[in-house]
This record gives sequence, C-alpha cells and structure tokens, in this order.
Amino acid sequence: MKILIAAGAFKNSLSAAAAAHAIARGLQRSGLDADLHLLPIADGGNGTLDAFLAGGGKRVEELVLDPLERPVMAAYGLLDNTAVIEMALASGLELVHRDELSPLRATTYGTGTLLRAALDAGIKRIIIGMGGSATTDGGAGCLQALGVRLLDENGQDVPAGGGNLAHIRTIDVSGLDPRWRDIEVIIASDVDNPALGEKGAAAVFGPQKGASPDAVRVLDANLRHFFTLVRDQLGVDVREVPGGGAAGAFSAGLMAFLGGRIQSGIDLILEYNHFTDHLRDADLVITSEGQMDESTIHGKGPVGVARLAREHGVPTIAIVGGLNADDALLHGAGIQAVLPIVTQPMSLDEAIARADELVERAALRLGYLVLFTALTR
Repeated sequence: MKILIAAGAFKNSLSAAAAAHAIARGLQRSGLDADLHLLPIADGGNGTLDAFLAGGGKRVEELVLDPLERPVMAAYGLLDNTAVIEMALASGLELVHRDELSPLRATTYGTGTLLRAALDAGIKRIIIGMGGSATTDGGAGCLQALGVRLLDENGQDVPAGGGNLAHIRTIDVSGLDPRWRDIEVIIASDVDNPALGEKGAAAVFGPQKGASPDAVRVLDANLRHFFTLVRDQLGVDVREVPGGGAAGAFSAGLMAFLGGRIQSGIDLILEYNHFTDHLRDADLVITSEGQMDESTIHGKGPVGVARLAREHGVPTIAIVGGLNADDALLHGAGIQAVLPIVTQPMSLDEAIARADELVERAALRLGYLVLFTALTR
C-alpha cells in the first residue's frame, strides 16, 4: 500500500514537516504495512518555505526586523535561480505575542530585507508566500526596505506601519533597484479579497491581527489613500484587483511596484513536488490542518490536495486540530473523512502544547481503521 502524507502545518505548534512525521509515526505504530511518502504542503502561509525545501535547496538565514521593528533571524530558500520567501517568517503573527498586537504599527520592512538579500544572491525569480501576517501596511515597509521613499508634506520619510499611510504625499521610486525589472515575482496566495472595502484586507483580516473596529476603519482609509496615490503618481491601479488584499494588502503593493502576479500557493507547491506523479500509484492521501473551517473549502492547502487526488481516483482523509466546517461541503470538495485530534476536553493552549502527541495518536487510530478495512474486504 502506498500512502502520501501531504501534511499542512498546525499554526503555533507544528510545522508541515513535523506534522507529516507525526502522522507517519502513528501509522507505523498501528502495524500498517505501507510505503509512506512525506510531502509537506502549504498554501502560501505558514510552512511554505519548508514545503518547498522538502525536496532540496538551500536555507539562508538573515537578520531582519520583525513586525514591531525588533531584530529577529528569518530564513529564505534558494532553489537554483529561484528564491522562496515566506513573509510570515519576518512579518508574521507568530512573531508577536497576543498582548503585543499592534496592527497600526506593524510593518513588512523585515520581509523587504529578505527580498533584497535574495536579489543580491543573483536569482531570476522570487516566490513569496502570503499568509499569517501581522501587518496591514500594503507592503509599504517592504518597499521602503527596497529603496522606495514614502514622503510626507515636508519631504520626510513616513514612519512604518499602516497607521501612518495617511501621511504620504509623494512616492519616490528612484531608489528602487533597477534589477527588479528583470525579476519574475510570483505571489503565492489563495486569497481572492481585494485590498479595499468591506471584503478588503483591513475589514476581513484586520481583527485577527488585533484591529478594533475603529482601527479597521483607519487602516482601510489609509490603504485607500496609499493605493490611490499609487494610481495617480505611478499609473498603476491595484485597488480592486482580486487577491490584492492578501497579507494586509502586501500583495497589492508587490503587484504595483514589482509587477508581481498571483498564483495559487498550493498549486505551486504541488507542481514543484511532482504531486501528480506520486498520485499515479497511490492508494490513500492523508492531509492535515490546524483549523479546518469554511476558508479551507475556498482553496486552502488540504482542499487543493484533495481535489487533485480525486481527479486521480485517490481518496483523501484529513487530520485536523479543530473542525468548524460543513462535513458535506468538505466531502464535496474531495475530503472523504476528517479526524480531529482532540478526544477530551482541553484548552487551546494544552492542545497546541500536545499537538505532536495528539496528531500521532490520531494517525494511530487511522492506521487501525485502514488495517480493519483491508482485512474485511
């Protein structure tokens, strides 16, 4: 029997690779005699870098600034002439404690440092994964790290953070490295929200980054001001582009200044890892996610895996931390069954701390079930 373990990360607890190994251990403990292939996945958010590097490549560490402008080490990957950047490693929510959330101040400057380092490494293409961000600055901080100057009415550089975008009066791109004109920038994201409005970056994603209703209104107005200036001064209008709202409208900023284009994050990773080739003689796919909810159905990693597996006649089972989605909809999306890992009352903090053990135990139960099914055929 051949089983593909296309595991996704469990936010704040297990990387995609760690989840895949925990699932493999559980299946092996069950006595299931199977050929296990570990293929960690991500959809542009947490775990994207690990998923791309699972098949080889070089991990490069850089000292950058986190969302609150504190020094932190972050990594990017080199795959031949391609760099892979997971913006959450430099500008993500996991770098900020819950009581430190500051959506008006948080900046993408650290991700800009990674982009600059990748450019200096001589690459020809950059894949930048969106998701898990602590920021709603339209990518302004990143652009400042790349040499773009955002100037106020006195000709001074505007401070970091989405809360300061309203002070911008002039956008000076003369300091942007001309080498960017020859770099293909791919934005790995499965978000289709625009940058602005009731379905935009601030309104939809701001609250999970600590934004109050008042802060959401400020951030949306500031993003509108910024991208209207971009239209008026640079002649590029990304205000309503689907997907521009990813990572606090960072996606829109990359489209406007670096010519970035959006591709499905999960499709990019499955193509890179030759997932279709592995499916040809597979009997079962096991995927995973920390919280499976309605957003999963709209293009997140597990559903991307399940839909492709279904096209090849291979069933998919998901192991999840939490389940808050309609089972029939998940089944319709290609997931045959979902196994939550929590089997007794416990706090979220306890579940996060015990995630490795709980995922392994869920996989053990799944292994017993697969064995039983095989024996009763």
